Amino acid sequence: MRSGRSLYSFLLCSPLERKRNSENYGSLAQLVERHVYTVDVIGSIPVGPTDYPGTARYRGFCLPGCIYPLTCREGTRREAHEDNPAGTAIPSSIKVHSTYIYSPPSARILIYMTENKKAQIGVTGLAVMGANLARNLARNGYTVALHNRSVEKTDALLAEHGADGDFIRTESLQELVDSLESPRRILIMVKAGAPVDAVIEQLTPMLDEGDIIIDGGNSHFPDTIRRERALAEKGLHFVGVGVSGGEEGALWGPSMMPGGSAESYKHIGPMLEKIAAKAPQDGAPCCAWISTDGAGHFVKMVHNGIEYADMQVIGEAYDILRSVAGIEPAQQAEIFKTWNEGDLSSYLIEITAEVLAQVDAKTGKPLVDVIVDAAGQKGTGLWTAKAGLDLGSPVSAIAESVFARALSSSEREQREQAQRELPAGLIATTGIGAGDPEFVEDVRRALFASKLVAYAQGMDLLTRAGKEYGWDLKLDTIASLWRAGCIIRAELLGDIMAAYAGEAPANMLLAPAFKNLMEELVPSWRRVVAKATALGIPVPVFASALSYYDGLRRDRLPASLIQGQRDFFGAHTYGRIDEEGAFHTMWSGDRSEVNAADIHVH
Repeated sequence: MRSGRSLYSFLLCSPLERKRNSENYGSLAQLVERHVYTVDVIGSIPVGPTDYPGTARYRGFCLPGCIYPLTCREGTRREAHEDNPAGTAIPSSIKVHSTYIYSPPSARILIYMTENKKAQIGVTGLAVMGANLARNLARNGYTVALHNRSVEKTDALLAEHGADGDFIRTESLQELVDSLESPRRILIMVKAGAPVDAVIEQLTPMLDEGDIIIDGGNSHFPDTIRRERALAEKGLHFVGVGVSGGEEGALWGPSMMPGGSAESYKHIGPMLEKIAAKAPQDGAPCCAWISTDGAGHFVKMVHNGIEYADMQVIGEAYDILRSVAGIEPAQQAEIFKTWNEGDLSSYLIEITAEVLAQVDAKTGKPLVDVIVDAAGQKGTGLWTAKAGLDLGSPVSAIAESVFARALSSSEREQREQAQRELPAGLIATTGIGAGDPEFVEDVRRALFASKLVAYAQGMDLLTRAGKEYGWDLKLDTIASLWRAGCIIRAELLGDIMAAYAGEAPANMLLAPAFKNLMEELVPSWRRVVAKATALGIPVPVFASALSYYDGLRRDRLPASLIQGQRDFFGAHTYGRIDEEGAFHTMWSGDRSEVNAADIHVH
């Protein structure tokens, strides 16, 4: 059946009855392309008379005779019939709204009342994330048009989850576009990079001014900026949406961070907010317009960078507790469960307890002991570290977490040789009793402090990006979006929201609530880092986060010497603490100091 027409299939009846229908209820042109199917009658309920005895009305179209309604789902297997000798499944292009049988319930000829309904949104790319978002949209009352490069994946989704809501099956991008109401909303859920560009290139000629293309993948924000500008020139909207929460989040409610134009958000915002996670504190949707062009994907990138650091410091805490205090995984699982009930409460702490409690069925060992110690990564942490370098924003904790994954995944032979040959040079230190509760508490505090630094660095990076790219980023709103649905959801986000609700602090750690907290945490933090260092236990994020903290609070940094060196070999000049301006020492001459402006040194 072709799209774009309102069609009804009807029972092939006598010429007289057909003429009556035509005369009374409209042109037979509305009744073309009939689909008469035979299936087993599984039950029926008589319908009483309506306009006159022996008729039943369906949306203004009356059929003569004794009519019985019967519900039937798309995809129901039909018997071989003269119009359909193969006996295939009912195609989804035939939209079943009601099914009727003619004459008594034993009859096997059905009438399929069909209607060409438009979808509110289309989804192309039906891998796990795309399929789950499509199901989420349908379950929330939206008609969703489905497309995938291989139609088999579309059919598999409909076969397994077609009952989740109202779907329209399409086999081509053109069919997808034609099935959508205006302005068209098309969600692209394909692999980031060239595949996204390829889909955009195919879609663009099919769309009209004002239509909206949405990229819900983990695209790099410069690509989103480029795509938004190119499509804006053609009168189209492009929206990069950061989606966090994994497979379960996509299905039941993710955290969503959409960028793009404010105009586009008018058309997609209510829809995204409806399917997003709801914060348990106040029921607010974890979705809000971030800012223009690539802002949504940038915020999602920073979210993932914080996630990298958060996972690494949890791993470091586990390693210290086991290596120093001798606490085995099963015992640690209980410790992490307890921590999850306090100010460390978060999704990552929660699942850490689950992972540590898991026993390998094959060996009987803790599962964590049989997993290869090589962590993978998909690039967003790396992008965050690069963005920090580009913007001059010190995201050292995030960068160290990326480097830690890289080290874990480096050449195995290299690590094995180092284990055999490199000296440890360990320093004698006070012993820690097995399971020492005071040491466990120190590790908890060190973990919390390092986590706070990762968040502080992420918020600082967002502040600098807003200035660089002209984005009006509301950090309290962004923090609110991470309270549910996403991987870094945690209780402390409420405190971060409060810190940025009024006048933003120069650094998150300078907000009153966090200043007071640091006073409590820092001594434990130092003890843990010192102990780990003395015993040769790597704590790259614990240590770098502490160095960042100390760098913030130190009155003099060795950067003065570095700037002197730069002036010596490259005449890069330096500033003075007691005088405005830029200065240069004549290192190869009499070493007198000159004002850089006077000698055109820069």
